[in-house]
Amino acid sequence: MCHLTRITKPTGEVAAWFDAVERLGGANLAAETYPGTPGLVIAEGELRAMTWGFPLVLKGAKGQPLKPKPVNNARDDKLGTAFWRESFVERRCLIPLTGWGEAEGARGRMTRTWLALPDAPLFAAAGMWRSSDEWGDCYTMVMTDSAGTDAASVHERMPVLLAPDDYACWTGGTPDAAFRLCRGWEGPLAIDRTNEPWAKAATAPAPPPPPVQPGLF
Repeated sequence: MCHLTRITKPTGEVAAWFDAVERLGGANLAAETYPGTPGLVIAEGELRAMTWGFPLVLKGAKGQPLKPKPVNNARDDKLGTAFWRESFVERRCLIPLTGWGEAEGARGRMTRTWLALPDAPLFAAAGMWRSSDEWGDCYTMVMTDSAGTDAASVHERMPVLLAPDDYACWTGGTPDAAFRLCRGWEGPLAIDRTNEPWAKAATAPAPPPPPVQPGLF
């Protein structure tokens, strides 16, 4: 599952690429986005900054609420569940990217593998968004099975990537039409296996722990 994305283009170029109005409100965004940190989305025709991940509030052993965890990936086969249904039906968005990262290697020595569309300066993954009491507006990325795609050599799941001709269907089409777009990317992918450590520095936000209930989201 994807816990790291990057976008290396200026926000003005991103807005122009997606024919969106820039509405960032002075947000300070890093080139790399981790769950629980701000990232870029195209929602309702606007380029906005939102927190990556829907907040999941769990309870401790004594029933006390714990710090919310960002649920940053939504499985396509779970979009009809209560956690996702309303956002999928009413608030689908585009997530502009220049690449996404996966961890490969032995535990404690994992390195970053970057995946992207070759010769595409920008592309979009399918997302959903909503407002939250905890973090304000937030978004999640829709994931699908990577079997039969170039991404399968890296991870069994991948983001739902959208061709430009499908942007309008994802953001404004019927839920049934949008769901038909939830499939692995059939075209070639650029895969860059680097020697960069998965957690590059102590000051960098660390990826979250695995989901509390694997397969739920």
